[in-house]
Amino acid sequence: MARLPRYLVTSLSTLLLIACTSAPPPRANIESNEFISTDMYSRALPGTSQVVCEGARRALLSQGYVIRDMNGSQVNALKKFQPGAERHIQVEFHVVCEPNADGSNSATVFANAVRDTYALKKSSNSASIGVGAVGSLSLPFGSSDDSLVKVGSETIQTRVFYDRFFDMVEGYVDENPAATTGSTSSDQ
Repeated sequence: MARLPRYLVTSLSTLLLIACTSAPPPRANIESNEFISTDMYSRALPGTSQVVCEGARRALLSQGYVIRDMNGSQVNALKKFQPGAERHIQVEFHVVCEPNADGSNSATVFANAVRDTYALKKSSNSASIGVGAVGSLSLPFGSSDDSLVKVGSETIQTRVFYDRFFDMVEGYVDENPAATTGSTSSDQ
């Protein structure tokens, strides 16, 4: 068998290495994105959409969420966590309350929570000084800038998480007498 030249072996090895390392990134699990019948993100509760959304607002407040925006049929809330010195997590909760059929005195609550993950990135500062005969000289300053950079974002897809939320909302709706009668204090 003839001996291959060294440059040819090196070139073939390099091409093989490039082919192995440039494989496409793994694809996201698309089965979770199919539109199938599920009740994980929604639940029908007794009461008007306003009463149910008020129950959702109270449930979120009771768990330390900050209400960012609320109107009669929507609630948006945010909660921040810092599990480590260089890691930060935010959970943004979105709730929409829609009335069911006329006269049913019930509403469906649609909820989803999005978890954003941030990491602390450090960058050092340096300065350049022009020196006549030598040219430019870079000197480190000794200081660094720290900034949080988003490294991930995903919808929370845990049924137990949403079941607990809906159970808590239902508890707050049950405490509200207007939920079962459909009246408000101004109607009495």
